[in-house]
Amino acid sequence: MSNLLVAKERKGAKQSNLRNLRESGEIPAVVYGNHNGSTAISVNNADFQKTIKEVGRNGIISLDLEGTKHQVMLSDYQKDPLKNFIFHADFLIVDMSAELQAQVRINLVGTSKGVKDGGVLQQSLHEVTVSARPDDIPESIDVDVTELQVGDSIYISDIQKNQKVSLDNSGEEVIASVLPPRQEEEISTGEQQDGGIPENQEGRETEASPES
Repeated sequence: MSNLLVAKERKGAKQSNLRNLRESGEIPAVVYGNHNGSTAISVNNADFQKTIKEVGRNGIISLDLEGTKHQVMLSDYQKDPLKNFIFHADFLIVDMSAELQAQVRINLVGTSKGVKDGGVLQQSLHEVTVSARPDDIPESIDVDVTELQVGDSIYISDIQKNQKVSLDNSGEEVIASVLPPRQEEEISTGEQQDGGIPENQEGRETEASPES
């Protein structure tokens, strides 16, 4: 999917010029690639947000720069963490017939059997690098963790054969694991975890009641 985004060439990189540009509702940006060097541009903030929402993070954008259209992807952007607004963007001109690399988000789907049995799900990898033609790059890759038992892990090599694109990460990289309940307090990686409550308590050891 490709959407049109109008850009203007800009001159002057003084902080005061950039500040005035942002205050007027524009985002300073750069477009580069395809042996054209780099060009300083600006795009309307509202139009930019709308376009990215429609095409996705790895979508193809038709960038109209002073009447000349380029097929581009958003290669990078800088966001103010406090004010929550984009203050700079980089666009890469792409050759639609050639493969390129892109970062694609990993989504874990399903509730693993290990979590249902009290384990803790830990996601170790949140993005994967893929190689594909621009039109074939997915917005995200879903990884089904339903069959993971306590102590199991899922690796890049486990999902490669199901993908239409090439995954450039090592096949030995761990995507997600289900850890035993007793290890929950020992984890201090900051990764988001998902704990569960055992569905079946039968056969589990319980603390003996004191004799009366």
